Amino acid sequence: MVLAAVVGGAGAAPKITERSKQKAVAEQTRVEIAQKLARLKTDVVRTEDLKEDAADTLAESEEAISNANRQLRELAAEQVETNAKLAALSGEQARLAGVIDAQKKQLAVLLRKHYMAGNEDRIKLLLSGDNPNRINRDLQLMAYVSQAQAKLLGSLRKNLAAIESNQLKEQNAKAELDEIAGEERDQKAVLEKEKARRAALLGTLSKKLVAQRKEIGTLERDEQRMAGLVDKLSKLIKEQAEAAAVEKRRLEAVAAARARVAAEAAVLARARADKERLAREAAAKPGAKPVAPFKPDPIDADEPKVVHKVEPEAARPADIALAPAAPDGAFASLKGKMRAPVAGKLVAQFGAKRDGGPSWKGVFIKAAEGSDVKAVAAGRVVFAAWMRGFGNLIIIDHGSEYLSIYGNNQALLKRVGDAVKGGDAIASAGNTGGGEDSGLYFELRHQGAAFNPAAWVSF
Repeated sequence: MVLAAVVGGAGAAPKITERSKQKAVAEQTRVEIAQKLARLKTDVVRTEDLKEDAADTLAESEEAISNANRQLRELAAEQVETNAKLAALSGEQARLAGVIDAQKKQLAVLLRKHYMAGNEDRIKLLLSGDNPNRINRDLQLMAYVSQAQAKLLGSLRKNLAAIESNQLKEQNAKAELDEIAGEERDQKAVLEKEKARRAALLGTLSKKLVAQRKEIGTLERDEQRMAGLVDKLSKLIKEQAEAAAVEKRRLEAVAAARARVAAEAAVLARARADKERLAREAAAKPGAKPVAPFKPDPIDADEPKVVHKVEPEAARPADIALAPAAPDGAFASLKGKMRAPVAGKLVAQFGAKRDGGPSWKGVFIKAAEGSDVKAVAAGRVVFAAWMRGFGNLIIIDHGSEYLSIYGNNQALLKRVGDAVKGGDAIASAGNTGGGEDSGLYFELRHQGAAFNPAAWVSF
């Protein structure tokens, strides 16, 4: 009966997983950032001659392929993490089950001993007229047994509650894995569909793409477009950095105010404790008169009973997402030490002429399609979208007005606002934007101006 009273049934698994809630919040933040950058991108292309470019026909398909590849990579990472969490929960569940079995056995032994002792209660022992020493010994034994039972029952209830909680977490983790598997199937279907669509478009547009890519006017517009984007991004980064600094100062001020309130409360608490201790010591002295219980003095009594805390507004991720993730001077200290962003052959160098047109503002590294493109240094992603002339483009802010630019990617694996470390995979190489060869277009810029990356990166 006692065991039945402490065993509870497991609750039903929640229909909405924790992963779904977290994804909804993250997606809202991404939407806000994407809207801001979409306005910036629109502003960049608004001033140019909007004649039809063959690469624009591929834009939607190339963006969809990039998104599907990124989603698949993110889902694979989530799957590994969730499987590890599920394995840990299963191990904990097995451990708790073993502890509960042992506790049930202990409780059965205690109950058996209690029964064998004759199940006498304290009143019967006191009224029995038996030897007082024996009565006292039996009462102490009963007290020990009762305490052991209560302690064991409390521990058993706690472990049973932990079992139930673990079961819910396991069910939630399994539901998350089902969600991930379903999303992976959907993304794979989208990827295959878009790859087939792009292949068909390329077959139709191949000659037109080659001709347009060799036009001097097209190359110049591409260069102007990049310069305009970098200038506007630089301005936005400064604005966001200032907003982040203001937010940091505000949070520091709130934290300082809270610390002052806590320190004052600690001083008052110590003063009260000292008064209570002195009162107890005085009462304990021989011949001392009884003293009234400690009461706060008028100063304490006037103290407000409720302390109104100043709660800071939540930091606005969309406003601070573009703040640099690297300290000033960190990027410059890596000059000559950075590794190539992709494994491949350098086929176009900074400053070389492009088919009689403007000179290269970066380098082109020929690489196998799908090869990992890695960040050359730590920073934060400030642009990740398709752009005419550069295909799927990703730009990283490294602080101190240094930017690294990676174009013509098959897929972008990071989102705007993501912090990255040097060597992190941020994209996969391709030939989006109308490029003839698969590879990576790479630039370094400082204060908006492109400079030769050869002295900084080992190609």
